Amino acid sequence: MALRLVADFDLGKDVLLWLRAQRAASEASGAGSGGSDVLENDYESLRVLNVERNGNIIYTYKDDKGNVIFGLYDCQTRQNELLYTFEKDLQVFSCSVNSERTLLAASLVQSTKEGKRNELQPGSKCLTLLVEIHPVNNVKVLKAVDSYIWVQFLYPHVESHPLPENHLLLISEEKYIEQLRIHVAQEDGNRVVIKNSGHLPRDRIAEDFVWAQWDMSEQRLYYIDLKKSRSILKCIQFYADESYNLMFEVPLDVSLSNSGFKLVNFGCDYHQDREKLSKHLTLCVFTNHTGSLCVCYSPKCASWEQITYSVFYIHKGHSKTFTTSLENVGSHVTKGITFLNLDYYVAVYLRGHFFHLLNVQHPDLICHSLFLTGNNEMIDMLPHCPLQSLSGSLVLDCCSGKLYRALLSQSSLLRLLQNTRLDCEKMAALHCALYCGQGTRFLEGQIIQWISENVSACHSFDLIQEFIIASSYWSVYSETSNMDKLLPHSSVLTWNTEIPGITLVTEDIALPFMKVLNFKGYWEKLNSNLEYVKYAKPHFHYNNIVVRREWHNLISEEKTGKRRSTAYVRTILDNAIKVISNLEARNLGPRLTPLLQEEDSHQRLLMGLMVSELKDHFLRHLQGVEKKKIEQMVLDYISKLLDLICHILETSWRKHNLHSCILHFNSRGSAAEFAVFHIMTRILEATKSLFLPLPPGFHTLHTILGVHCLPLHNLLHCIDSGVLLLTETAVVRLMKDLDNTEKNEKLKFSIILRLPPLIGQKICRLWDHPMSSNIISRNHVTRLLQNYKKQPRNSMIDKSSFSVEFLPLNYFIEILTDIESSNQALYPFEGHDNVDAEFVEEAALKHTTMLLGL
Repeated sequence: MALRLVADFDLGKDVLLWLRAQRAASEASGAGSGGSDVLENDYESLRVLNVERNGNIIYTYKDDKGNVIFGLYDCQTRQNELLYTFEKDLQVFSCSVNSERTLLAASLVQSTKEGKRNELQPGSKCLTLLVEIHPVNNVKVLKAVDSYIWVQFLYPHVESHPLPENHLLLISEEKYIEQLRIHVAQEDGNRVVIKNSGHLPRDRIAEDFVWAQWDMSEQRLYYIDLKKSRSILKCIQFYADESYNLMFEVPLDVSLSNSGFKLVNFGCDYHQDREKLSKHLTLCVFTNHTGSLCVCYSPKCASWEQITYSVFYIHKGHSKTFTTSLENVGSHVTKGITFLNLDYYVAVYLRGHFFHLLNVQHPDLICHSLFLTGNNEMIDMLPHCPLQSLSGSLVLDCCSGKLYRALLSQSSLLRLLQNTRLDCEKMAALHCALYCGQGTRFLEGQIIQWISENVSACHSFDLIQEFIIASSYWSVYSETSNMDKLLPHSSVLTWNTEIPGITLVTEDIALPFMKVLNFKGYWEKLNSNLEYVKYAKPHFHYNNIVVRREWHNLISEEKTGKRRSTAYVRTILDNAIKVISNLEARNLGPRLTPLLQEEDSHQRLLMGLMVSELKDHFLRHLQGVEKKKIEQMVLDYISKLLDLICHILETSWRKHNLHSCILHFNSRGSAAEFAVFHIMTRILEATKSLFLPLPPGFHTLHTILGVHCLPLHNLLHCIDSGVLLLTETAVVRLMKDLDNTEKNEKLKFSIILRLPPLIGQKICRLWDHPMSSNIISRNHVTRLLQNYKKQPRNSMIDKSSFSVEFLPLNYFIEILTDIESSNQALYPFEGHDNVDAEFVEEAALKHTTMLLGL
């Protein structure tokens, strides 16, 4: 399945086995009581109560006397520790331990077993205790009230030394939250006691709320209060110095007025009737390190024929409401929708019905999120019990007492990519898989292998183009927090095709009102995202429009011979050299394909221009990042683009077992060569619309394969339409490799006519043939006569100086000779490559002889 759950903790294996071992050791020493005090027949009483910020897990069970025993599992040492035994038969529903393990807070209620006497004070429903446990000493009653109280210690980010003051949150069913400040002191060595336990200072930090969520990893409290029937989401951040701030307020379009009271992630909520979960709304807040802030909401469900859920992408300024219809629904569904935080994604699922993987960082297009429904193995393999999403990717299964780390399964996503028929699922699976791999060579190799065999598998988008852009994006994504705003992660800008099984409504939402001025860490990134939403019109994503214009200017200058300063061009070409050096450093093994081995000045210009423009783009928008780091990011990104192209071509080359002998024109094309030619053509199409550079040597190899595989008229059509680009290296090799048969002469002449004039003149000198002599002569005459002014001349011509008595030709050659003599006097060092009037005369006669068939 797409969701992979890796167990970090198993209550049965990590705690129960330890308890049994403790009992066995106790019996062996003669101190046991026949085993009746440990949970052989009472395993149901062993339950997880809470997971603290440092990963430690608090659990509870009862002995045969009904006493409540608190234990702690240390996730670092993987050791268990018994913390405290409460000698009354009560039920624990909330518990927390401070970071130093010196204080324990717990809330207990009357046991649900029939026939049990009431252990609580008359008129009270809940007993909240604060216990000194280092060593076990005093017990202070914090609350004995007729409403439920949840407890949670704050964990400072700095844990190198114990703090003299501990902070404890009390969350009341009467809709208020208090913070208790507990001063502790050491006495008699290591004994920790509470100072002034008779009066503990307390602050009321929230009132009249209807929903609250605790983020144990980031020490944040989210809560919603109702103002004039509007739901206002607020967040309080607790700091290492034990201060706290209200960070923001934002209105939410959610209906909570009749939903009662709900808490999220304040320990395991066994107090709630889990059979009624499906009838209640679900609401939770998810964040990640990039500054994202998502609120996931599923309203009360009156009918199971259709399910609606919303995700408020607050960091993007819009919300998306999804509606899906359920098939084969029984009389009722006992489990509601589950939302899971997977960092870059949010998973939404209802087991047996649908699974939705929502892209948090790029939610604009629905095709970048994966939606599966119906009979799909990924849906059928989802967990049966409701999962509680904790901070980060941690999830807790309260039913089984297992703590998992939720990950996306690369193998399942690759399998989906290979097997699904829908383009939207291919797109989403590709992006999910690349996110999982983050540029790993093995994953890229598997995807490229599939692409090379299914290059035409997608009709809605270019598969090669999408892979190159997305994989290059992920290769540099981690370098800076703003990369998602500066580089495109996809080649697809719009998506109008419906996703089967789901409908979508997108709405703009109000942005949060930030209550503080100075931001650090996560809040700085969130504020940056919000500022981007407000002011970034148009968006900052890089494109090659400027590069395209400048490249065409340079090529035009080259054709006319009027190129700008050599220093500018040299700088551009030096950039290309850096890219190729960086690319070669990435690739340790020898390359099978003959790429990166020739000059190909046009591609090097394009490469160097892209380096220059992308560096300027980063410098404009990445304030505070070192210039050297920016330059390296640019080189890494462009090197990755080229490396992926090389990788795709090498995979196809290896698959078809091609050899270096195909690099000569005097061989015939095979089916394998045609397959490689086809994929090279698709690579060219993918890069052409985005104006991306190709590895030097690509066009030469492409042309060689084209000559091998295509009939002449198809070949010339490909050249004229720009599918094949003639390089000097390819044409020189063609002239040398092919003899002058009638068929080859026709090919050579057709190609020479399609070359730019400067390259054409150079190539003609390599071909010893009357046709090339004719072309050279024409070019020579054109050059001589372009500034010629007719002068009075003697009508008498010395016929003895000409080999043939043909007056028009004799007269013309005499004019050329005079011009050459004049030019030689003015420009004595100008070379003519042994082309003169005599050469022109000879070429003209040979050409005339050919035309007359003599």
